[in-house]
Amino acid sequence: MFVRTSTRRNRDGSKVSYLQLAHNEWDPTAKTARTKVLYSFGRADQLDRPAIERLISALTRVVGVEPASSGPDRARAVGVPGLEFVESRPLGGAWLLDGLWHRLGIDTLLRRLAAGTRRYPIVERVLFALVANRALAPSSKLAATSWVAHDVHVPGLDAVSDDACYRAMDWLLQVEDQLARGVFDQVAHLLNLEVDLIFFDTTSTYFETEDPDEPVWRDDHGRLVEHDDTHADDGAAADSTADAEQPPAGATGRAGFRSRGKSKDSRDDLPQVVVGMAVTRDGIPVRVWYWPGNTSDSPLIRQVRDELRDWTLGKVIWVADRGFTSAQNRRHLAAGGGGYILGEKLRSGSAEATAALSRQGRYQEVSANLRVKEVKISESERFVVCHNPDAATRDAAVRANLVERLEAMISTSDRLTPRKRAELRGVISTKPGLNRFLRVTPGGLLRADAAKITADAKLDGKYLLRTSDPHLSTEDIALGYKQLLEVERGWRDMKQVLDLRPVYHRLEDRIRAHVLLCWLALLLARIVETRAATADMTTTWPRALDQLQRLHVGTFTGPAGLFRQTTPPSPEVRRLHTALDLALPPRILNLDPEPATR
Repeated sequence: MFVRTSTRRNRDGSKVSYLQLAHNEWDPTAKTARTKVLYSFGRADQLDRPAIERLISALTRVVGVEPASSGPDRARAVGVPGLEFVESRPLGGAWLLDGLWHRLGIDTLLRRLAAGTRRYPIVERVLFALVANRALAPSSKLAATSWVAHDVHVPGLDAVSDDACYRAMDWLLQVEDQLARGVFDQVAHLLNLEVDLIFFDTTSTYFETEDPDEPVWRDDHGRLVEHDDTHADDGAAADSTADAEQPPAGATGRAGFRSRGKSKDSRDDLPQVVVGMAVTRDGIPVRVWYWPGNTSDSPLIRQVRDELRDWTLGKVIWVADRGFTSAQNRRHLAAGGGGYILGEKLRSGSAEATAALSRQGRYQEVSANLRVKEVKISESERFVVCHNPDAATRDAAVRANLVERLEAMISTSDRLTPRKRAELRGVISTKPGLNRFLRVTPGGLLRADAAKITADAKLDGKYLLRTSDPHLSTEDIALGYKQLLEVERGWRDMKQVLDLRPVYHRLEDRIRAHVLLCWLALLLARIVETRAATADMTTTWPRALDQLQRLHVGTFTGPAGLFRQTTPPSPEVRRLHTALDLALPPRILNLDPEPATR
């Protein structure tokens, strides 16, 4: 016998929870256990608390235990002789995330995708526990099993094995596309998202291992392509080495998933993988991607655009940084009526950058720290020069420091032998910041290049944007690009709050599933921040988590059975639940009249 919660959906889409006293009965015909409702307590948000307290009091008398003194606190465990306090666990964070998980329909989506499989229905609860672990107390999957069993109260899950976690992660990859599309649809409906702008950027995450993965055949999206041996001649033994060199259908190259490449964490010495993320103007991450660590940035945005093309987003303007501004990318993003706002490298020496800087014009003040001017240098694209006064001051200080270091290094180089001077020149060439301002005279002497220093000073605080949209105002172009910082904030939170790294996996599929779990955790955290902001609650996920984790649930056992009681929520926690339109946990979280067995 147990108390369960059932949820019904109204016609307007809202959900109502009911508490029921039930027990399981064996159906000999169906050869399965069926739940039978013995009594309904009514709606969870309209409980008749005095009636429940009278029931508890009556049950304690039946089992020979004297009830507590009369009054509103008579149902409390401290007033019932024979009951024992067992433990207290944090509840607030997991409860709020679970409520949001249900509001988004992720639980329903996962159960529907898992229906008919051996994993149904436990896989949904296991995946939620892993996502909650990333958001609340990031750890390895093995440590997460102990966390679920001892350190947190996860609704609907008392314990989980590490094998169940790994099986759930493997299945998660199989339904990744359906899950990503379903989650986006629900989030767009819940938050009424504006998806006219989509921001895209990539990062890398490294692994503390010396050896990269063995190269394997992959398609142009970085996915593994295996040899098709179904038509092999059983009578002919093909040479395995020759087979390995022959690319299978669809393969475009060979690469290990964890491989060395250009690290964005300044760890070129370690293997890495590349991770991409698309974010709306509201800061909501709609999807993540992953590629081998040696993948270059430029072609990735074309794959991302193609995979989101069927999401019925309408006209979308893609916003990306300078690494994605190739001509092929621009043509691809503008196809089908789309558009882009892309950063352009001012120091690249390209014809566009040179022409944009040479055009005269007056800057328009956009904000206290941003000035813009549009320059006409193309019939098919618009170019906007942006100037940040604060960044200009910072750039000047950085350049002065670099020049000072360079002059200190070459100050005595005239007295060196040509061979030693060449060695010093080689050392400086490995430092791009210093090498940029170095000049070598016809006689082989090393000097600071005054002309390059003067030219570089003209670029202080400036950056160039290009767009294909003819209707956006200059101000909207600049501010839209500035919102690209939302992606950078997402990377920062994913790495520092959700602990994307270290990754405690070596298999490619497990690494991919780990990134998906981090994405889902970041999605829930961003929704909490976004909904709180609409309710005039300016908060971050770490700050909200600090308040939520003070809400605990205590477990009590005794002759009358087991029950769990929550601590009173703080005003901040109440406001956060109100902003998210989520119900607070009931005072009596669980009531099991059966004798405790634990």
